[in-house]
Amino acid sequence: MRVLMTGGGTGGHVYPAFAIAEIIKANYPDSEIAFVGTEKGIENSLVPKEGYKLYHIKIQGIRRSLSPSNIKTAYYVMTSPSRAKKIIKEFSPDIVIGTGGYVCWPLLRAASSMNIPTLVHESNAFPGVAVRQLKTRVDAVLTNFESTGELLGDNARVINVGNPLRRSCSVIDKASARKKLGIPDSINTVILSFGGSLGAARVNQAAIDVMKGFASEREDVMHFHSGGSRGYENAKVLFAGYGLERNERLVMSNYLYDMPTYMAAADIVICRAGAMTLTELAVMGKAAILIPSPNVTDNHQYKNAKQLQDGNGAVLIEESELTAELIVGKVKEIADNDAYRHSLEENVRKFAKEDVEKSIYNVIKELVDKK
Repeated sequence: MRVLMTGGGTGGHVYPAFAIAEIIKANYPDSEIAFVGTEKGIENSLVPKEGYKLYHIKIQGIRRSLSPSNIKTAYYVMTSPSRAKKIIKEFSPDIVIGTGGYVCWPLLRAASSMNIPTLVHESNAFPGVAVRQLKTRVDAVLTNFESTGELLGDNARVINVGNPLRRSCSVIDKASARKKLGIPDSINTVILSFGGSLGAARVNQAAIDVMKGFASEREDVMHFHSGGSRGYENAKVLFAGYGLERNERLVMSNYLYDMPTYMAAADIVICRAGAMTLTELAVMGKAAILIPSPNVTDNHQYKNAKQLQDGNGAVLIEESELTAELIVGKVKEIADNDAYRHSLEENVRKFAKEDVEKSIYNVIKELVDKK
């Protein structure tokens, strides 16, 4: 099978594409898979490391404010489908699969016009602009959240399958994870916090507030925090300023390289609300405090987090409401109330779909077989 994957700009689009590529490889070991992205997206650093060929298309998003950049966007909208057709003719795919972001629009539109099977996967609760525009062009729209289908209207092409995770994110049990990380048996509560690979200043501050106001005072609590590549230095200054570096139960890093193990070991997770992170929380059944980024398109992280909050599967704190007293109070409530923590764990598990890989594979196989 020959497959063109597209979806880039952020890791939230690229990592689901990698997960789907792994599903294809598991079922079709001899498959040829290539990716299509932009010259500036994060896919340029991620895709080559995975060993996939990467094609480029010139396309960018429309800015909400009046901007000369939108003139260039309009030009790319007119010219990118032509470039997409050239890539498709060169690679000759059996199917074209997108995972959201503006880069998937020209490729899926072109493939559809050439009668090549197409599907797009939407990880977020609120579908992005590209997915909304493609919903009647592609052969199938796969969703993570059930409610996303309602937002896409009465469309028989919409199929709720859940979110695919990479095999490297396979779950290990809490005891094994703690042993692997060298966490002492005297530790009853493990807190994990992170704001993404780049970091987030407000999440870093919240994590340090928790370390200072809660974790440092409890001998049975250990707290791991990833400050991110951009935020680590400032976070480290705050960390040291409070004298927290002298406490071996408080660990500040710029990046945690084995995140699935740290998450498996954790009792409480403090993080953003990207779709892939929420899927990992659901699969592992973790009590979480979600601080959605307000700086994303369509405020989709808040809408993701709201789904979990409405299902009593997570605590949602918006940045505009975030204070040291609030975050410390919520952590204490979860840590000291076993029944509450267990209810969060059980409820968040309900957002983890069963047989995600099988469901996605079946859709892909059906579309290709119909070709």
